[in-house]
Amino acid sequence: MNLLDIMRARRSVRKYTDDEITEAQMSAILQAGLLGPSGKGRCPQELIVVRDKKMLTELAKCRQGAAKMLEGAAAAIVVVGDSEKADTWVEDCSVAITNMHLMADSLGLGSCWIQGRGREAENGEDTESFVRNLMGFPENFKLEAILSIGVPASHPAPRTMEDLDMSKVHCEKF
Repeated sequence: MNLLDIMRARRSVRKYTDDEITEAQMSAILQAGLLGPSGKGRCPQELIVVRDKKMLTELAKCRQGAAKMLEGAAAAIVVVGDSEKADTWVEDCSVAITNMHLMADSLGLGSCWIQGRGREAENGEDTESFVRNLMGFPENFKLEAILSIGVPASHPAPRTMEDLDMSKVHCEKF
């Protein structure tokens, strides 16, 4: 399977089986996240791995109606960026999450990007503060997103190349 096939097959998965993911799978996913390019090589992203079921249940409350899949996930990776280290922390964290998303799918796992930055928790608190209180990361670290990971209960069909809206591609000028 080539990279374009992996990208085509990658879909957000929100329902998982009770099966665990292996240390080798988690290691490969984390390595993929750390291999992403970073502005000026500063690598401001930090990855917090969560496997504890009680913590995943608490973390599921970080977004109003949008993070419940964490309760059934085998793991989550909280992605934060050091805003003092690089002004590109949002982009660098996004690249890391994208790489991990693709790696999870290539390993037969499901994952879902749960946006954190600029969102609100179930209790009305901003998502970043809610997650910071659970995870304990310093104030200069900003939450980008959380990636839920697990063995998919089902996997949506891959996209087809015919589904691509090529009218979004512009040559030389908009």
